Amino acid sequence: MKMSKVYKANIWGGEGCRTTRSSLAKGVSRTITTMDSKGLSLKGSLPLLLLLVSNLLLCKSVASLPVCPSGAANCQVSLRDLFDRAVILSHYIHNLSSEMFNEFDKRYAQGKGFFTKTINSCHTSTLPTPDDKDQAQQTKHEDLLNLVLTVLRSWNDPLYHLVAEMRGLQEAPDTILSRAIEIEEQNKQLLEGMEKIVGQVQPGVKENEVYSVWSGLPSLQMADEDTRLFAFYNLLHCLRRDSNKIDNYLKLLKCRLIYNNNC
Repeated sequence: MKMSKVYKANIWGGEGCRTTRSSLAKGVSRTITTMDSKGLSLKGSLPLLLLLVSNLLLCKSVASLPVCPSGAANCQVSLRDLFDRAVILSHYIHNLSSEMFNEFDKRYAQGKGFFTKTINSCHTSTLPTPDDKDQAQQTKHEDLLNLVLTVLRSWNDPLYHLVAEMRGLQEAPDTILSRAIEIEEQNKQLLEGMEKIVGQVQPGVKENEVYSVWSGLPSLQMADEDTRLFAFYNLLHCLRRDSNKIDNYLKLLKCRLIYNNNC
């Protein structure tokens, strides 16, 4: 099952959510049917199923609440709902990236000593990110929001090439490729949602589209197999690391901005 085709709906707009409900419901039905007919493991399909159900409920909630006055133009979804969706999506992306890394590690990296080479080797390592939860809590919310945007933008190019090059990886299982395709799509979705969140938290502030440049494409195309496999391994390792940071930052921001740190 190609997950990106099941869940590719706009979850950020109040009006778009109304048309999204039917496609999300169909996605849930198809997921359950596929799991049953093909005997797929619940563990592998559960994150997708949870995301589909969660967003179906979110869309139902948004459609039933008076988010905007009747007939209002440029209707906005509430900041709380935007954060709810962003946190669900970031957690989903992190789960997928962890599963993809673990599967790649078992299939291609055993006994090769790749992990010891990954220290400070991510293209986003130069970004000034908080080292731990305490530092993140001391960071201004404006800075954290901009940091999330920067990290998400920094992955647009690597994810595009990851999918393209992984198609040519020898004996690459469909599960790894399908997760890469899904993460690329959902990273774009999350970036779109974060831009809407920043627009509500910092209205009128002009965005500075900063991102960390990735230069790892030649390594993904190396003729030497071990060098090429390490390039994939390192990129997946960095993706797992950064998706975890984004997930944690969004949960912290939601707690601070929506619940005034009472969570």
